[in-house]
Amino acid sequence: MTTRNPVSRVGVGAAALAAVIVAGTAFSATTKPANAEASALKVTVTIKPVHALVAQVMEGVGTPDLLVKGAASPHTYALKPSDARALHRANVFFRVSETVEPFTRKLTSALPDTVRIVTLAEAPGIELLSVRTGETFEKHDHAHDHAHDDHDHKHDHDHKHDDDHAHHEHDGHGDAATRDGHVWLDPENARKMIAEIARVLSEAAPDKAETFKANAAHADEALARLETEIERDLAPVKDKPFVVFHDAFQYFEHRFGLSAVGSITISPEARPSAKRLTQIRRKLAELSAACVFSEPQFQAKLVTAVTEGTSARAGTLDPEGAMVQPGPAAYETLLRNLATDLKSCLAEGS
Repeated sequence: MTTRNPVSRVGVGAAALAAVIVAGTAFSATTKPANAEASALKVTVTIKPVHALVAQVMEGVGTPDLLVKGAASPHTYALKPSDARALHRANVFFRVSETVEPFTRKLTSALPDTVRIVTLAEAPGIELLSVRTGETFEKHDHAHDHAHDDHDHKHDHDHKHDDDHAHHEHDGHGDAATRDGHVWLDPENARKMIAEIARVLSEAAPDKAETFKANAAHADEALARLETEIERDLAPVKDKPFVVFHDAFQYFEHRFGLSAVGSITISPEARPSAKRLTQIRRKLAELSAACVFSEPQFQAKLVTAVTEGTSARAGTLDPEGAMVQPGPAAYETLLRNLATDLKSCLAEGS
């Protein structure tokens, strides 16, 4: 499904947006249609995990461009003018959702119709989970969460569904603010994304459809094997309670039956006050957490401050692949790292 939304007040910087608009004029007469020959197929992807899936499907045909590189977060990413120009030349632009990549809200309304925008959180068969609101899971507001506009959205459908199918497969998409956006952390969702990526790319480059289909089948089989392997590896620690700094891992937990019992929302940039540290330590004790997991952007001193005086061990989980090299293997590496890091901390002392 393609979503082109009116301009909001969040996301892409003014300079980069101006570059998009100027580029639109410059390229309007020369941009090739979305079904351009495969040799010229240009694909851009927002984040590493999805980029890896697209790269697998495109193997032997081309290499997709990645927008959010290194340890940058899609939640706070600001589009560069060079990125905007590259996007203008793209045939297909893959993202997860506006919630995960808020900088794409303005962007989708500025890009020309020759760029096909694909929102993979809306792919057929994707399982969506609601944001956890239980008393032990603290609300985590990214900068964009409060700015989810109530304005009307103009939807340009990539593919048509009958009404019953659309309501069944995409139930809840209209209320994205209540949905957990980290859908890629469930390998079953990733398999649905792969199918959608192959379908879209086959329409963009029909002469390479068989290659995309074969690559997607290979990637799907590899993910099925990986899921079985991770399920086996995590079985011994499924019942061990743990707490996360940022409630980003629900899809992974849901798929593998893990026992996250709460989250603690703190800023990676600032040390919590003494009062806040006391609250966190009391919470960890009450939840009997075996481990508390931070993310790569949190300093070691902050993690130590949180766990000091508790029995909880400290670990690190990387939900977006900040520490992973981009490329076709990045998705598998991301999931393996999550499983290894969880097991390493939770199994300690068993």
